[in-house]
Amino acid sequence: MNVIDYADSDMLMISLAGALSRDLRAALARRERATFCVPGGTTPGPVFDLLAAVELDWSRVDIVLSDERWVPEDHPRSNAALVRRRLFQGPASAARLVPFWRPGMEPAEAAEALSAEIAPLLPLDVALLGMGADMHTASLFPGATRLDLALADDAPTVMAMAVPDQPEPRLSLTAPVLRNAFALHLVITGAEKRAALERAQGADPLDAPVAALLDQAIVHWSE
Repeated sequence: MNVIDYADSDMLMISLAGALSRDLRAALARRERATFCVPGGTTPGPVFDLLAAVELDWSRVDIVLSDERWVPEDHPRSNAALVRRRLFQGPASAARLVPFWRPGMEPAEAAEALSAEIAPLLPLDVALLGMGADMHTASLFPGATRLDLALADDAPTVMAMAVPDQPEPRLSLTAPVLRNAFALHLVITGAEKRAALERAQGADPLDAPVAALLDQAIVHWSE
């Protein structure tokens, strides 16, 4: 497991934003369009603020969420809304976001449509993920419905998931899609998540879904 420790969260966010921008530039030099996977949650917000000001050809970047709650974009729990608010500013506003919410569709129907739309954009060029203290990443939660299918090598690109004790269904990129990213970064902060990360190493992904990605990911951590 490749873990980079930072002296503080400010240093982490600045260094991570630099690494992501370098990876995006490398991807744009390699092919016509780059696919950038981003998470929701509060942790990556400062990284998005820094990336938004980076000068690169954002018009050639497709931004795909790692996962989304099944809520419209004007809902306070929408990951898409958070990403638009924090990342789609300044130069980065020229990027294209692939939204997961599809009005008039059920989650499983939307997952099928999204799989067809996102598949041509794969493999992910750059992926940024978070992790919960329960060792979930994206919407791959311990105990989620069909988690075994989402972890399988032949999983579809996007799956609808129901998560215990969560009010909405979720859509998530599956483990093989995330694992096959050219550059995979995992950002965590705090002692509780660092301890969870250590527990996840070598664990059964059904119990610790993030374990399915740790061999490929660069982990960025600060207290």
